[in-house]
Amino acid sequence: MSRIGKKPVPLPSGVSATVSGQSVEVKGPKGVRSFTATDDVTLAVEDNAVTVTPRGSSKRARQQWGMSRTQVANCVQGVTDGFKKELEITGVGYRAAVQGKVLKLSLGYSHDVDFEIPEDVTIQAPKPTEVVIEGIDQQVVGQVAANIRAWRAPEPYKGKGIRYKDEFIFRKEGKKK
Repeated sequence: MSRIGKKPVPLPSGVSATVSGQSVEVKGPKGVRSFTATDDVTLAVEDNAVTVTPRGSSKRARQQWGMSRTQVANCVQGVTDGFKKELEITGVGYRAAVQGKVLKLSLGYSHDVDFEIPEDVTIQAPKPTEVVIEGIDQQVVGQVAANIRAWRAPEPYKGKGIRYKDEFIFRKEGKKK
């Protein structure tokens, strides 16, 4: 039995879900998200909550049960609160600024890095050393944050680079004489 899959996904006020076949569409104040489940599970809306039940007791059906329930819960969270990733930039002269639909990053290269902001996310730079990425799709927000971080991942000696706000960088000791 899936402990996660057993729990129904509650729909907060202002959020509606419609199930048609294997897909569920969730509408909320921040937008619309949809998820299409595999044929191993059944989706239903009951008592202002979305329930996911497995079809059969195969290993794949049990795997899809918990995963599908989590995907539906992420859709509901995305249209109500949204998802947010925060990045910190550390290093002398390293900074970020948003200009229109482009995030301009100065990361110690001979040129500035221009990062095109995708349509379904918003990027803000409240400080020159902070970048905040927000959106309703958790996967897209995480991927955009990873793409920005990949331009200058933190290095272990001085800690320079782009890191997540809650990330710990294991520092190494430098060379000895």
